[in-house]
Amino acid sequence: MLAYIARRLLMLIPILVLISMVSFFVIQLPPGDWVSTYIMNLRTSGINLSDQEADRLTAMYGFDQPEYVQYLKWMQGILTKGDFGYSFQWGKPVNDLLRERLPLTLAVSIFALFVSWLIAIPIGIYSATHPYSLVDYIATFLGFIGLATPGFLLAYILAWIFFRYFNFSTMGLFSTAFLDSPWSWAKFADMLKHLILPIIIIGLPGAGSTIRVMRANLMDELKKQYVITARAKGLSELTLLFKYPVRLAFNPLFSTIGWLLPAIFSGEVLVSIVLSLPSIGPLLLRATLAQDMYLTGSIVLILSTLTVLGSLISDIYLAWSDPRIRYEGTSK
Repeated sequence: MLAYIARRLLMLIPILVLISMVSFFVIQLPPGDWVSTYIMNLRTSGINLSDQEADRLTAMYGFDQPEYVQYLKWMQGILTKGDFGYSFQWGKPVNDLLRERLPLTLAVSIFALFVSWLIAIPIGIYSATHPYSLVDYIATFLGFIGLATPGFLLAYILAWIFFRYFNFSTMGLFSTAFLDSPWSWAKFADMLKHLILPIIIIGLPGAGSTIRVMRANLMDELKKQYVITARAKGLSELTLLFKYPVRLAFNPLFSTIGWLLPAIFSGEVLVSIVLSLPSIGPLLLRATLAQDMYLTGSIVLILSTLTVLGSLISDIYLAWSDPRIRYEGTSK
């Protein structure tokens, strides 16, 4: 098992290097850069900026160097000092911005995943054990609705409903009365009230797909010979259900963590923009539009790395929980 984990960790190194390169160079694809855009805005606003001053700004921010040199310096700072660079747009280190925004993003995304499973797993189990019942049809319908409805659209609709009928604004992380007040239990409770809606909205699309996956996997397990044999020997239905079929039906759910995480993160970006949450979403949008390459590249790199780590956790869990999975690529 340890050799398997070590081998999987070594396989991550070239993947992470490739991710870092893509994260940095994709933002360089549009014409121009942050300095050229900044200089153009200054001249458009009527400020007479000479070519010498423009060249000095370009050299000061390091844009006069080749792109591969900029990338190597950026990666050197990350690997040796944990320094993700400097945000030109915000005028502060990227580390400070990530320290302010990343914890909220991770908390919302992780809780959204838990809410998704909390909703989907019981419904999926019931639908599999009661196929083609009224509850099964309702769950299937709601699952397709959750998959088909964009998160940002649902955020707009629910935000309007809460404001119109409950006189509660879901925008932002705090109500107006708590914006500048010191931390207290009342302010913490107010923050939780504002986080419930985005967590549910982000988790609903994942719940819709998880219901279908759980239902299909469990129905497939219930048809296998070991279930029929255990039932014939008199094992109770509840014990039979949760001892083997449900446990084995969980495996595909854990194996999909790797691609569920990017879906949740992308949903968090749009929902956070709509609901004005101070998370990574609005920060990434502004940085991309301004071609703030170090900030954009750092956010994409971190989120992509978390996705790869999610896949690693899935592989380790499956190898540990299911003895049918071999550590080697070929059987001997």
